[in-house]
Amino acid sequence: MPTIRVLIVDDAVMVRSRLSKILSADPQIEVVGVAATGQIALAKLAQVYPDVVILDIEMPDLDGLQILSRIRQNHAHLPVIMFSTMTTTGATATLDALTLGASDYVTKPSQLGNLDNVTQYLQDTLIPKIKALSQKCAQKREDRLPSVIPAVIPAAVPIKLPPAKVEMIAIGVSTGGPNALASLLSELPPNFPVPIAIVQHMPPMFTKLLAERLTTKCSLPVREAISGATVCPGTIWIAPGDYHLSMKQMNLGVQLVIEQTSPQNSCRPSVDVLFESVARIYGNRTLGVILTGMGQDGLRGCQQIHDCHGQILAQDEASSVVWGMPGFVVNAGLADAVLPLNQIMSEILRRVNRTASFSERIS
Repeated sequence: MPTIRVLIVDDAVMVRSRLSKILSADPQIEVVGVAATGQIALAKLAQVYPDVVILDIEMPDLDGLQILSRIRQNHAHLPVIMFSTMTTTGATATLDALTLGASDYVTKPSQLGNLDNVTQYLQDTLIPKIKALSQKCAQKREDRLPSVIPAVIPAAVPIKLPPAKVEMIAIGVSTGGPNALASLLSELPPNFPVPIAIVQHMPPMFTKLLAERLTTKCSLPVREAISGATVCPGTIWIAPGDYHLSMKQMNLGVQLVIEQTSPQNSCRPSVDVLFESVARIYGNRTLGVILTGMGQDGLRGCQQIHDCHGQILAQDEASSVVWGMPGFVVNAGLADAVLPLNQIMSEILRRVNRTASFSERIS
């Protein structure tokens, strides 16, 4: 198996050195170049042909956003992982980068103490993203190659008539999520009658800024969840970074719960935590939506929604940045429909309104 060729772009010599050492220790990864400035990075693209670029946001000549824009002009599908700081400025720039076409991001380790902790953090966070994104990019290259073998089109998952009225929508998403959510929620009508709860894998501070940005795209306000808030129609809540979001039934209705219990699937917030709590309260009135993302967070929660006879929509592989989370759900046979991102909202609206498609009416 060929190694994954990585180009590291960072103006700090210690960062370049440390990253190179950590990545090169993995037998599947080869660091083919480092660059201290944006101009050097752009020149090296044509020299070393990387499979993945690790790009710092704060650079001395061109900043990370300018470098990313230049990369995207000639390398539309080259995976770029932003290396950002855990600050408001860093979070804002990271969300800007994702909008401009960055594939994903990793926050720079801080307050981790010794080098062993830093190494472990990068091995756990950065390396899996490199491998997942390079695999997706390789698949796109293979898809463009001519073949004498006719492509086999997998059978679509049949879209079933909703068995019950939808009263809660729970969305789980990770890699590629900010853009996916912006696209999805921008299609919501202002009179949407069902509450929405979202888990997006993100650190603190990032989720608050994401909620603010999504509000500008959506006809309904998107808020970072707070404990004790009442769930009611037309509200959209997103789990705050480093906190699980769940729900509990109270005498006066359903309330949000925000807590820092143990991570699930190495994630906090976790999609499973949200989905499982929603399934317990709403049962077959639940609509779970699992979007692009790495790993299998959400699989257990989707199983519980399925066991309660709720409904599950999954994003398809072609429109996902990484088909990990939705892929596990689909392969487990839990999805009621597998759809490209640009068709998911229309299907949500159909199920909320319980309007059968023409094909179902005549079947």
